Amino acid sequence: MRSCSTSSPLRSPRSSRPTRRCGRASTSRSASSSSISPTFTRHVEAIEPAQVVHQLDEYYSTFDEIIARHRLEKIKTIGDAYLCAGGLPEINRTHAVDAALAALEIQDLLAKANRQRERLRLPLWMARIGINTGPVIAGVVGTRKFSYDIWGNAVNVAARLQAAADPGRINIAEATWNLVKARFTCEPRGSIEVKGKGPTPMYFLDRIRPDLAADPAGVVPNDSFWRHQGP
Repeated sequence: MRSCSTSSPLRSPRSSRPTRRCGRASTSRSASSSSISPTFTRHVEAIEPAQVVHQLDEYYSTFDEIIARHRLEKIKTIGDAYLCAGGLPEINRTHAVDAALAALEIQDLLAKANRQRERLRLPLWMARIGINTGPVIAGVVGTRKFSYDIWGNAVNVAARLQAAADPGRINIAEATWNLVKARFTCEPRGSIEVKGKGPTPMYFLDRIRPDLAADPAGVVPNDSFWRHQGP
């Protein structure tokens, strides 16, 4: 299945305008939306703008390293929001697990940083993360400042899941839970109203299962993690 969009900026010898190619519509990918909130607005009001940008740059640069290590693709940042996806542009079967591992590592990073900030009586940076799995359309659009992006209901729901998460928690959709439940400990939340979707089953992703974790916090997988197939 393919859907028309602007791909790479290929140029015709007779024209200065980019040519159009078809972008790929993927059958199942995992989109992760995270936002450093809800204290972000208060930080902006209380801290010099340059310092806010510097701190966001430090965190998001580390996020970049984490998602690259887990084979995810950074899509974009908008203010305090960070969007990434798994299973594209290279197709793989572990995109939901990859997104879950990256989310746990991001929350662990912030938790450790916040313990230090608390000792220094600095404001805490809390992240809410939402993960959803489903079809997306990916491609490059526009004729200026080309940007690789993703669209689709799966992306919209990931953003809604992020908004419905508690600060410091990872909120996942049922579609994602079905793909990660064998390896992770999750907490059912029941069905929560989502704008434009109605009641939507959600789960908090807490940690890697103790028997599959290499650390007490359940952030790092052990040697048995990827071999595990059972419930």
